[in-house]
Amino acid sequence: MKGNGHLSLAIGLGALALIRPLMNMLGLLERIGQPMASISVTILISVIWIGAAVLFRVENPLKTLLYAGIVYGGLAIIISAIASPILEGELQGPITNPFAIVSVIVTNAVWGVITGWIAAAVQRTMRRN
Repeated sequence: MKGNGHLSLAIGLGALALIRPLMNMLGLLERIGQPMASISVTILISVIWIGAAVLFRVENPLKTLLYAGIVYGGLAIIISAIASPILEGELQGPITNPFAIVSVIVTNAVWGVITGWIAAAVQRTMRRN
């Protein structure tokens, strides 16, 4: 499977990233203090994604973390669609706007590509040493 992304790891990492919107829905990010809380959680998730790709010696970390970003974006849209009517009394969020759906998916895919690129660079550096 040369060059393939590690799909099960991508799904797990994408699901792990749901900690950020869940913390937001529970009001934890606001209590910790915005915008620093969101930035800190995003950095922590990124470090975990990079670390997992390196630790598991993923053959193609760029593709795997791209998939993780896409999985996260899709799951975040679904969670928002389920939670907003319960929490706010009406459907809100990206699901109500096709452009927002594309934006969420693309933004998180880019996040995945950036973390994948960093993981690949770390792997290359480790192989040289």
